[in-house]
Amino acid sequence: MQTDPTYPANVTPSEAHLRSAQELAATYRVNPHTGLLDDEAAQRAHQHGANELQDHARRGPLALLADQFKDFMVLVLLGAAVISGVIGDLTDTLVILVIVVLNAIIGFVQAWRADQAMAALRQLSAAHATVLRGGEVQVVPASVLVPGDIVLLEAGNQIPADLRLIEIAQLQVDESALTGESVTVAKQTDTLAAQDTSALGDRVNMAFKGTTATHGRARGLVVATGMHTELGKVARLLGGEDRSTPLQLRLAAFGKRLALGVIAICIVIFAVGVLRGESPLLMALTAISLAVAAIPEALPAVVTVLLALGARRMVAVKALVRRLPSVETLGSVTTICSDKTGTLTQNHMHAELLLAQGQRWAPGDPLPGPVHAEALRAAVLCNDAARHARVDDDGNATTTPNPDAHPTDWQGDPTETALVLAAHAGGLDKAQLDAATPRVQEQPFDSDRKRMTTFHRGGGGFVAYTKGAPESVLPRCTAQWTPEGGQPLDTAAVLATANQLAAQGLRVLALARRDHARLPDTNALDDVESQMALLGLIALIDPPRPEAQAAVRDCMSAGITPVMITGDHPATARAIAHRLGIVAHADAPVLTGADLAQLDDAALRAQVEQVHVYARVDPAQKIRIVEALQAQGHFVAMTGDGVNDAPALKRADIGVSMGKGGTDVAREASSLVLLDDNFATIVAAVKEGRRIYDNIRKFVRYAMTGNSGEIWTIFLAPLLLLPIPLLPIHILWVNLVTDGLPGLALAAEPAERGIMQRPPRPPNESLFAQGMWQHILGMGLLIAGLCLAVQAWALHTGHAHWQTMVFTVLTLAQMAHVMAIRSESEPLWRLGLASNRPLLGAVLLTFALQMATIYVPFLNPIFRTEPLSLGELGICVAAALVVYCVVELEKAWRRKRRASGSAIDDPAA
Repeated sequence: MQTDPTYPANVTPSEAHLRSAQELAATYRVNPHTGLLDDEAAQRAHQHGANELQDHARRGPLALLADQFKDFMVLVLLGAAVISGVIGDLTDTLVILVIVVLNAIIGFVQAWRADQAMAALRQLSAAHATVLRGGEVQVVPASVLVPGDIVLLEAGNQIPADLRLIEIAQLQVDESALTGESVTVAKQTDTLAAQDTSALGDRVNMAFKGTTATHGRARGLVVATGMHTELGKVARLLGGEDRSTPLQLRLAAFGKRLALGVIAICIVIFAVGVLRGESPLLMALTAISLAVAAIPEALPAVVTVLLALGARRMVAVKALVRRLPSVETLGSVTTICSDKTGTLTQNHMHAELLLAQGQRWAPGDPLPGPVHAEALRAAVLCNDAARHARVDDDGNATTTPNPDAHPTDWQGDPTETALVLAAHAGGLDKAQLDAATPRVQEQPFDSDRKRMTTFHRGGGGFVAYTKGAPESVLPRCTAQWTPEGGQPLDTAAVLATANQLAAQGLRVLALARRDHARLPDTNALDDVESQMALLGLIALIDPPRPEAQAAVRDCMSAGITPVMITGDHPATARAIAHRLGIVAHADAPVLTGADLAQLDDAALRAQVEQVHVYARVDPAQKIRIVEALQAQGHFVAMTGDGVNDAPALKRADIGVSMGKGGTDVAREASSLVLLDDNFATIVAAVKEGRRIYDNIRKFVRYAMTGNSGEIWTIFLAPLLLLPIPLLPIHILWVNLVTDGLPGLALAAEPAERGIMQRPPRPPNESLFAQGMWQHILGMGLLIAGLCLAVQAWALHTGHAHWQTMVFTVLTLAQMAHVMAIRSESEPLWRLGLASNRPLLGAVLLTFALQMATIYVPFLNPIFRTEPLSLGELGICVAAALVVYCVVELEKAWRRKRRASGSAIDDPAA
């Protein structure tokens, strides 16, 4: 392995757990009992730099703002604004510029906020550290720590750098934010073997920067600082550009094709008109006006409004959107990769069952007998958990038992607080038991012994209670305890039962006791912790969130595959996944971090479709899983709450973090924050994303059909030997009143029926898929045909108002069209006119404005119109209704094909 030039040539920080403490001390040239001299520390600080996480190179505000104008669609809109100004339509110019500027501001704010992820990560660095330098204990800023420093730790300290532990006293560390494992880790100082330490959680002789000491004390040798720490590696993974959302990709492709197509068509129209003898100036203005009209400049505004309204609706269901495009992205998600701890589970241990004398007891059930009660008594007394002090009405601290006890009412190791709550459920109160049988002596938990023993006064003598790993406690038991005396114990059978429970993902502890006539000498531990009587086995687990199972089921019904990615143990991960329904079988395959390390990218891609549970993975491996899924064509959402989740949250198509229990780093790296830490909230977000995308498609269908109708009308008229049917002012007016308010009102369209029973959109699906481009072409030709038919009829019958009639047919036909396409399958009469009041109001207002251009005298010369007779207006309305009827017939045809099983998989299906 290549070494960093700033570190000793024969060691790398990532291999420190494989070296003995003495060897590392010699390598780093430090005496563990005196620490570095101040001069040597200063020299190393100059060599290694500050013990801080570095910011990636940030772009300045002007560069961020300039980036918002590089999109092809934005450039086309700016060109349209210039053209509108040249031909005198300053209103259109102003509207386009306002839209472009608003979008640029929104994009600038989003880019600036994205840069805050690193700033939040930096806040995890401890402010101060206690070090040994020159034989003296000093408190120094954590930023001045250097490799080779000797750091002293106590319970409550945040680890200031990556440390190789050299001395410990019952040290336990909470590493959940970095590794995802919910149980605190008991540390040791022994040298480890390489094959057992591929995951960070297995490196029990190390303490990592950003984690927290929860119990005991220790002395450690600094082996990595700043960006060389495991936290620094996470910081590096947070770099890089954000992926474009499906909507951004689709709109970019749409904008390029549209602009090129419109330019080509306008050139043809100009050339054909001039060849027919039309005025070059008129044809130039007509072609330019048509180009402006054909480009739906309201599209960015509609998309922004849709996303903003969607974001507002999602706040009501406790989901905060940090990047507006992510609202729509949820509608494309095919896979949700979720962290386990704190996301799918409650992030606190819970006693699942107590097994004594072959009888199971679960918290909440009546106790089967005295053996179970004695086992719970042992669990409570051999326990260091303490109740949080609360303040009563008089301002006094109190620890009065709370009948509705919750894990947050207790402080201490999560396993021990779970045991206290289990005993509480069985009617035992720790405070009363502590008072009745006070602790007089103890042997704390030790990672080598894997057990803890406490001695209590009571009954004229002393009783010792022991709890610990079954493989450690059971060999020291000679009988099964009962009130009547010891009974024979089948140690092998009990140990097999413990292994079976562990295979189900449960953390199993054995409970035992021994009576002593007098207080024993604890210097002879082997004698004290022997000839014990087994009380029972108690199994614990970090339980799934109550709502998570329903959320997983809803995801699956929506065609979304949930995947669990965790730093926890494989058995625990598989058990939780099976309970939640992520995997169907209790023996489903689990891919571990060690397995992943053996797979190249091609082999991983071949497995990601079948594997739904990953355990013991590190942050870089989470990114590999996400990228492998993306390489297989999936759009991936990643949920999580820890520092270890942040790089994958950023790399995924959409990152979803927890707002209450999550870290600042995870929130800043994500696109969506669940304010209630409720995994089920993501289901509501997915539904909203699908509704928004449906409505964007409806707007594109509506706007492009109208625009194609205008283009075909202008393009076909000369070929049919008809005069140019519309003037530039007519084209720009239709563009203004039809693309504006009616298009924006589509944002309020409710979700279609069955929206969460259909599969996700294919990530590579075109915006015009599922028959939309055929609809646009066909309906555009129909509108043009109706306009030209009315024109030909009016010219043939001598009606002088033929141009006004064509102008009116074109406007009203688009209003009929927008009402008909509110659903891609349901008829309008089933939806109801009032189910989208903003759209109904916009259509009525557009109709009124169109009538004003015809019947308000001072507007006639402006719009080159003339009042129509009642019969002429009736013909225009009838022509528009033809469009409505044809669309309804198309929807009826779709429903019939779907009912017969031969329909294409349209969005409303």
